[in-house]
Amino acid sequence: MSCCYGPLGMELRRNLLQQWWLSVTGSTQQVFGINTLSSSKGTATDGLRIVESEQLKHILEQKELSNQQLLQKIQTLIQRSPSLRTGFLQGALEQFVPSLELVNRKLPFGLAETGLCFQPSDGSGCPAEVTQASLVWFCPPRTSSQWLDHWNRQRLKWWRKFALSPSDFSSSDVPEEELEEAASRGVRILYRFPWGQEPVETLWSRGSTELLHTHNGVRAKLQCRDGRKSVPHVISVTGNMDRGVMAFLSNSLQQLKKEDSKKKMLQRKVLKLHPVLAPVKVALDIGRGATVELRQVCDGLLQEFIEAKISTWPGYLETMPTSMEQLNTKYDEMGVLFTVVINENTLESGLLLVRSRDTTIKETKHISEIKSFLSTYISAADNL
Repeated sequence: MSCCYGPLGMELRRNLLQQWWLSVTGSTQQVFGINTLSSSKGTATDGLRIVESEQLKHILEQKELSNQQLLQKIQTLIQRSPSLRTGFLQGALEQFVPSLELVNRKLPFGLAETGLCFQPSDGSGCPAEVTQASLVWFCPPRTSSQWLDHWNRQRLKWWRKFALSPSDFSSSDVPEEELEEAASRGVRILYRFPWGQEPVETLWSRGSTELLHTHNGVRAKLQCRDGRKSVPHVISVTGNMDRGVMAFLSNSLQQLKKEDSKKKMLQRKVLKLHPVLAPVKVALDIGRGATVELRQVCDGLLQEFIEAKISTWPGYLETMPTSMEQLNTKYDEMGVLFTVVINENTLESGLLLVRSRDTTIKETKHISEIKSFLSTYISAADNL
């Protein structure tokens, strides 16, 4: 399944990828980022390839060719065409030797990468684009099992950290009959969707076979300083971040009952995304008062928030009249953490109203405090 994202979805995915990156590279000094090509002149005979349509058309227009000759030319064209990556493992294996010199040939260390990968068609004829996050961990053979367990614990803890209902995330060993060819063990981190469990991240203990194959079996250049001369084992951690976005959307959506101004019970939809994942942290709106002056105050606050890297929705620029109740409903569904309302009191005393998404409580704060309040709240939530 391929996903397209609008402005809010793109920001949510960006926040999720950023947190993934910080968690992996910040958990140890020995994880380094890499950036590999999305296509390569590989020798693999299967998988996805980019075939230039003009070259294919040129072959098909050669009427003098027999069917056998035509087939042979097409096969040659396909074999010479670059292949699309379906994951980041191969790129990390290729980068192992140059990275080994960086760490003075000492284990363990890891290589991390995020970006688009391409999955074979599910029958639609179009390959699926998937946003993946990958950690490839190189460790001594005798500790590979412990490292798989370590990363399983770390990754499950990370997914649960941002969940409104952490128990919806779980981990499970991959059955022996479902193991990948090179893997001796596998673990899946699963999310319980309304329609059933699906993996958001998969971990494999892959041994050294693929690493040796990538470097033509030359053991000498792969051996590390580990008390003994050994070729490292590989642990791969691969997250499907598009499915991760869906998991947190599913996990965060709440339908609460609320009473409107006419005492009528209504359903209140709230997207209670974790503060660090929420695409928009604060919405800026104006209440009653001199519109021009209020907008000027909002412009100043917006600039402050932007400089502090607090993502802000400039609701005050909206020209259509909308009640605060309607705005609150809209912002709750967007997952906006706080709504800040500037009104005539702000012009007189510097006081403004702040409404919380999670509690719906409205507080009065001084305009000079609001940036610090928001920054402190988001930082505190990140450190939970």
